[in-house]
Amino acid sequence: MDPKFWDEMFSAKEYFWAGEPNEFVKTHTADLKPGDAIDLAAGEGRNAVWLASQGWRVKAVDFSQVGLDKGARLASDHGVTVEFVNADATTYQPSELVDLIVISYLQIPIAPQQVVLKHAGTWLRVGGTILVIVGGTILVIAHDESNLTQGYGGPPSAEISYTVERTVQAFDGLDIVIAEVAKRTVDTPAGPQVALDTLVVATRVE
Repeated sequence: MDPKFWDEMFSAKEYFWAGEPNEFVKTHTADLKPGDAIDLAAGEGRNAVWLASQGWRVKAVDFSQVGLDKGARLASDHGVTVEFVNADATTYQPSELVDLIVISYLQIPIAPQQVVLKHAGTWLRVGGTILVIVGGTILVIAHDESNLTQGYGGPPSAEISYTVERTVQAFDGLDIVIAEVAKRTVDTPAGPQVALDTLVVATRVE
């Protein structure tokens, strides 16, 4: 994968998801006390902008400048502040620990997937006020491998899909709060279809 592919894709239409956050991001972060967050592989910034509207201090990281520019416009339209960072998710390193990391549909091969997940697990802050609730939290949403044969949409390759087992293994030392294949309804011209996603929520509490 390279930035040119995603630059061209993000240039194809105004917003792919109408600027709305992913349903799992809304559900699983709504009750967290806002702090510092990273939206890794942020794309057009829909999740980052929603988190900022909830009071989070967000860094939206992506290697597509077209996506980041659209995210900046979306943030401006919503009257929120987001720091947009042009960087490759496989090599990015934050300057400080954070309270929340969102990794939403990062489509890369299995080997770099594991590298990114293991690195991200070390970026979580221990202590601070958010620790009173759940500690640092990492939320992973991705197209599950089972979606290839049993679900709708997503990439047509197992090599850039995820499994719950591999994702959990990458978070050695973290507390696993949720680890499941989650169903997501997709509206299509032929009617509602069900997509199958890897959904893992993990926390660092000590």
